[in-house]
Amino acid sequence: MFDDTPTEISTKSLTNVRNSIFWLDDPSRPDARPSLEAHVTADLCVVGGGFSGLWAAVLAKQQYPDWRVVLLEGDRVASGASGRNGGFCAASLTHGLANGMGRWPGEISTLLRLGNENLDAIERFVADHGIDCEFIRSGDLAIATERYQVAALIELCEAGTALGMPYEFLDDEHLKSRVESPTYLAGLFDRSGTAMLNPARLAWGLARVAADLGVEIHEKTPVLTIKDKSETVSISTRSGSVAAARVALATNAYPPLLHRISNYVVPVYDYVLMSAPLSNEQHSVVRWDGREGLSDCANQFHYYRITEDGRILWGGYDAVYHSGNGFGKEHEVDDGSFQRLAAHFFQTFPQLAGLEFTHAWGGAIDTCSRFSAFWGKAHGGKTVYVSGYTGLGVGSSRFGAQVMLDLLDGRKTERTELQMVKKKPKPFPPEPLRSIGIDWTTRSLKSADRNAGNRNLWLRTLDRFGLGFDS
Repeated sequence: MFDDTPTEISTKSLTNVRNSIFWLDDPSRPDARPSLEAHVTADLCVVGGGFSGLWAAVLAKQQYPDWRVVLLEGDRVASGASGRNGGFCAASLTHGLANGMGRWPGEISTLLRLGNENLDAIERFVADHGIDCEFIRSGDLAIATERYQVAALIELCEAGTALGMPYEFLDDEHLKSRVESPTYLAGLFDRSGTAMLNPARLAWGLARVAADLGVEIHEKTPVLTIKDKSETVSISTRSGSVAAARVALATNAYPPLLHRISNYVVPVYDYVLMSAPLSNEQHSVVRWDGREGLSDCANQFHYYRITEDGRILWGGYDAVYHSGNGFGKEHEVDDGSFQRLAAHFFQTFPQLAGLEFTHAWGGAIDTCSRFSAFWGKAHGGKTVYVSGYTGLGVGSSRFGAQVMLDLLDGRKTERTELQMVKKKPKPFPPEPLRSIGIDWTTRSLKSADRNAGNRNLWLRTLDRFGLGFDS
């Protein structure tokens, strides 16, 4: 169990930190594209310049080269979750094997296959289009730091192996031969199911390809309203508008343009630190030569990875909900969370005492009650949306975009026939019950982490109703 108390070492590590998003603090960031300043028509209007929207635009133009595709981004491409995340590009479409088996046991083999095909396609796309996003198919490690977690990893390894997953259980000795920490007891290695990458550069690469294909991208163009106009959908912005035959909504954690989505999604704020590059000596005492993505097995878990230039990204643990689906820049800096993250970092890697963090930031995750994407239609089927990735959307957003295009076309495909696609998650209750429930859940998860993972009556009740929060 981690101790939240700051130490002299952890406090000093934040002395020179900047409240800035590391991935976006990049001299290669493209210049902003012009905002929409006129009325235009489109065969497809994509709202949102993150991964889901960019993939939808690219895949639509590849499939229908003659379509006029217009993409509207309220800020800058990748300014939201797509440019703030840890850079874990996972094959999983279901937020992990356990969640997928628990919710869609009859479809899990298909979902695993589709997820692996999706990650393979992303890897090919990056290579074929020369996108310099530091892509490496490193795999990932789930880490047990408490004794009770070891048995759960063994059970998950057995279940995954039976389904053909390339899982390998690592005892403490074999785990520490990969990454060294005194807190590690065991690990589960998925050798091919996750890639590490620079998420902002992937988004910028997708935008470049989209523009080369003829997609019209407008940044600094927030959408104000979206209305059904019988034959088309009208999208209004501050200085222009679009009359679109089809609309793909990909705003995720941002306040939804369709009220119905707010019943299913809450924005939860997550916080991240990025270190200075490790010296050769520092690198030697943690090893980590395979650059695997790591996460521990607690309910309040940390995720972390090492970058191509030897920095350590360390995030997670706190997941903060603000009453009334609170969303805004005022929630992106939380010094208390940054202090806790730094304290936990040096408990995990005490041999790195003296390492400083250069960047600290936060951002909203679009959380739904089943932890994975869901879809829906509006305006007689002319508008579709995807949301609810719950922090694992870097890879699954491509699949999410494919499903949106299937639904817009009215096509019956293997994807649209999935129960995962046909059914929505359980909705959240209205306020104030929403805030009360989330607060009780957060407290209960903390209690479970302190009591060998034992879930209290509240968590067991949520499990029974398909609201089984585990992070």
